[in-house]
Parts: sequence; structure tokens; C-alpha cells
Amino acid sequence: MRYRILGSTGLRVSVIGLGTWQFGGEWGRAFSQADADAILDQAGALGINLLDTAECYGDHLSESLVGDYLSRHDRSRWIVATKFGHRFQRFMTRAEDFSPAGVRQQLEASLRALRLEAIDLYQFHSGSDSQLLNDDLWAMLAEQKQAGKIRHLGISILGKGSEPQAREARRLGAEALQVIYNRFDRRPEQLYFPHAQRDHLGILARVPLASGLLSGKYRADAAFPAQDWRSTLDADKLRRDLAEVERIRQSELPAGMAMAQWALAWCLQHPAVSTVIPGCMSPAQVAANAAAAELELPR
Repeated sequence: MRYRILGSTGLRVSVIGLGTWQFGGEWGRAFSQADADAILDQAGALGINLLDTAECYGDHLSESLVGDYLSRHDRSRWIVATKFGHRFQRFMTRAEDFSPAGVRQQLEASLRALRLEAIDLYQFHSGSDSQLLNDDLWAMLAEQKQAGKIRHLGISILGKGSEPQAREARRLGAEALQVIYNRFDRRPEQLYFPHAQRDHLGILARVPLASGLLSGKYRADAAFPAQDWRSTLDADKLRRDLAEVERIRQSELPAGMAMAQWALAWCLQHPAVSTVIPGCMSPAQVAANAAAAELELPR
């Protein structure tokens, strides 16, 4: 495993992290504590030290599975990132709450679920620009940092994109940006990375495998079960993306290299990127993803 410093936080994060949205039950299957333990055991054995979860991956369900595991293992070797701004209601349905009082409640709920005294990286989660630019919210978060419940703050930028959120991050007290970045979506190279490099913000690249499409295991006729959020993707766009996967396989993928590993290493070749945070459905996928840390691709 290789490690990079996450912006100005001083946190030494593994270049391959572990996203845990899947633990919340929206990726086509439910995860037991034993399932989560096996994945986390494998991650730890391979040197992965960054866990990324959220308040709304289930009703703090993902956080609870992570927290149960941490309560039985050496917490000090893990860097735990979670998020705020939403309340889980049901499958793929959230209620937004970015009010200072609401976020304060979410923070306490996340600390209980994670069984932690402090969250290493607490991230604004996919809200609008107007929700972000609330001085009262960031004043409350600064108070919670002072109280020792948050170590560092970050912004997980909403999927449709927002350059202002990257531009304003440092002023608000954030030290890291979580952004969608993969071979399909290179917008961050213009929208976010220049701000990150100027303001010493760490970059967590989420969806580095394009929701699994860049794993290389799906063909043009792929379909997803109803309880997998990918079943909600636009069918025409899905077909276009899978056709692009085939083009990449033929024209860009080095001979003999697994596509998933190539896709992760492709993200990591950009100097602004601190870590990628793919989700994993099994210990075998953890091991396959971790192997991408060893790859060096030419720019």
C-alpha cells in the first residue's frame, strides 16, 4: 500500500480507501456484521486505513456496522470519514437537513453509531451552494471541532458539480474535497483540482469505478436488480457508458491488466488526488482494488 497526506489535515491516508455505501443496503443485497467484518479485516490486512461512510447509508446503518467493527479492533489505525446533511427515509429517498441544529443532531447520532469520541473527517454531503454558504452552520461545526468531536472538515460536492463549493472550501474551514472523478467524468480537473492545489485541499475521488461500470464485468445488456440503486440509471446513458467501457478496453487498457485496477490507478496518477474510495462487495474485491496501489501509469 502507498500513502499520501490528505491536504493540510496531516492525515496519512492509504491511496486506496474503502467506501461503505454498500453497507446501507442499496447495492442489491443486505450486509450482516459478519459480512462487514470480513471486508474490513481484509482492508486492514492490506494496509487500507481510510473508511468513508455517511449518515444516510441506511439510517446510520453503514456507520453502525463500521462502529461495531471499530469497537473490537484498534481504532487508532483507522481514519474515519463520514458526512452530514440528509436523513434516510427509505430506499434511495432522503430528507435534507443542513440546519445547524439538525446537523448537530446528526453529528451526535453519527458519533453514537460509529462508537467514536471524534470523527476524523466530517463532510458536508451533496448539498446546494446556498446550503453550503451558511455561516451559522460552519460556526457550529467550528465549535464542535473546538469541543474535540470533529478533527477535520470537508465538502463532498454534489454530483452535478459546483465550482463555488471548491472555491469557498478553505474560507469555510474545509480541508478536503470529495468529488466524483473517474475516466468517464474528468470535470474535476478543471472545476476543482486547481482550487485544491492552490488551497492545499485533499481530494477523495469517489465513484472511481463509475458505479462499477469500469470494473469491466458488465456488458452492453447489463441489468441491475430492483434493490440495487443502479437500476434507477437512465437506460440510454447506461448503454452509452457500457459502449464506452468497451472502447476503453480496446484502446486504453494495457494488455493483461484488470480494468478495475487500471481505472483506480488512472485516478491516482493525477497529483491532486489523495485517495480513491471504491466500494467493495466482498473481501476479494478489496484485495483486487488494493492491488491498484502498486500500479504506475504514464500520464
